[in-house]
Amino acid sequence: MKKISEILSAVFSPLLVPTYGMILAAFLTILSFLPSNLLWTAIGITFVITCLIPCSAIIALYRSGFITDPGLNERKERYIPYGVVILCYLGSAFFFYKASAPLWLPMFFAGAALATLINVIVNRWWKISAHSAAMGGLVALMFRVIVSHYALYNMNLWISAVIIVTGMVMTARVYLGRHTLWQVLAGCANGFLCVYLMSMIH
Repeated sequence: MKKISEILSAVFSPLLVPTYGMILAAFLTILSFLPSNLLWTAIGITFVITCLIPCSAIIALYRSGFITDPGLNERKERYIPYGVVILCYLGSAFFFYKASAPLWLPMFFAGAALATLINVIVNRWWKISAHSAAMGGLVALMFRVIVSHYALYNMNLWISAVIIVTGMVMTARVYLGRHTLWQVLAGCANGFLCVYLMSMIH
């Protein structure tokens, strides 16, 4: 069970979830009418900005001694890495806005940045879950796609799968002792509300 929990935590890292969101948006919504090479380029850019750049920054901070755990399990060491993540999320939002993407897409990344900012603030007193916030934001994206009729397919299976995986990730974080039940619930609520409300902006 521990190994499964560790795999879930790694596969659904907050640095990878935005890329998963971009993949879902690219192939399940009206964006799928765009040329496939353009969609894969957008996915690749999302991966570089929201995953590779923050990962590189975290590794650099670890090697320079600014942080002692690249997994950021120490609450007091999260501020600088989270700041980098916020800037990267905002960078993705700006990129897709300038690329004339439907506004709900850049607002997905802006909502993720807002959720991370709230995590940073709350983190001063309480170790709220970033994994849960990321997954909550992914659930919110799926709901936004459905509610606003952006989907091209029946989304029941997809949204059910995302919700189930979100529950599994939250359970894994509690099982590994990284967070309490309330910390993962608060994180999920934070991510969901920030992304869902920001994506309402037109």
